[in-house]
Amino acid sequence: MLEIVTVKFETNKSTAKLLARDVELRVGDRCIVSTKRGVELGLVIHGQRAENLDLGASKVNKALRKATERDLYLHEKKKDQEAHAYQLCKKLIRADKLPMKLSRVEYIFDGSRVIFYFTATRRVDFRGLVKSLARRLRARIEMRQIGARDEAKLIGGMGCCGLGENCSALFLKELKSVSVRAAKEQGLTVNPGRLSGMCGRLKCCLNYEVGATGGCGSGACA
Repeated sequence: MLEIVTVKFETNKSTAKLLARDVELRVGDRCIVSTKRGVELGLVIHGQRAENLDLGASKVNKALRKATERDLYLHEKKKDQEAHAYQLCKKLIRADKLPMKLSRVEYIFDGSRVIFYFTATRRVDFRGLVKSLARRLRARIEMRQIGARDEAKLIGGMGCCGLGENCSALFLKELKSVSVRAAKEQGLTVNPGRLSGMCGRLKCCLNYEVGATGGCGSGACA
């Protein structure tokens, strides 16, 4: 009998199901896991037993061990590294006058690489930026362009409805496109100023309130 755990990652707010073989984990535990991105630290939010699991049928990422005090210390130290890399990258972007906006920096827990998330309205030649960052940070650099909704999900913040953190950061796993039709079907006035979220796009809640009797607050978001 094997244990399958669902782990949530703090930086990108994503979740993943992992095989916890010979690792005793409970909901609320921090653990070190192996993913396609590398070795990461996550939080166990759910667990279940799984019988007759065929490990040869599919590749299953694994929970390696429960996080130690040193792991948690290194995780906190990583935040300082991310802050330093963020300021360095912004300085280099300004110096090179690149048409891009830096959103967030993420150090993979095992130090294998550093991911820079950014938004841009057009194609950006960031080859020189990558070389400068790699030389100064002495790490593998990955530049990842994201959209406005993805940026809001990464950064987070209080939703304009006042009910809590914005939906994209709080619970939405997939960010779907939102059309004006969703607002019209709810009888809402098509006012961009009121229907736009902090990302500058139509609010995600317009989608899941279509046909609902209340949604996240009976249309309070609109």
